[in-house]
Amino acid sequence: MTQTTTLEGGCQCGPVRYQVRGDPVVAAVCHCSMCRRANAAPSVAWAMYPEGQVHFSKGPLKTYASSAEGRRGFCADCGTQISFTAPFLPGLIDITIGSLDDPEAMPPVLHSWHARHVSWAEYADTLPRHAELPPLA
Repeated sequence: MTQTTTLEGGCQCGPVRYQVRGDPVVAAVCHCSMCRRANAAPSVAWAMYPEGQVHFSKGPLKTYASSAEGRRGFCADCGTQISFTAPFLPGLIDITIGSLDDPEAMPPVLHSWHARHVSWAEYADTLPRHAELPPLA
């Protein structure tokens, strides 16, 4: 992906739409317990962007403080989770890859929090697995 590439996405029912421009900092599959519970899934694929590369073009997100620091953004109508932000990731926003119109355009490059993965939901890939958060630099 290049800085001129734009991907679009949104919630299941339509009131929330967004665009992301350029390359993400990282695209990863997260196995942490908060992501599992927030999405009712064994893992969640995220693409992390500088906040300036993400533009919400339709509908406001409702937010939920999922921890002392983490805030999750979702559609207030259908509940689709769209974003995650936290002070320990200043200036960055995670966007759920599954909410992209074309999730094939954003393949993850690693697994994070793999130490917490659900054993019956192991991916058959060769991507690096990080026990917790990977280094971002």
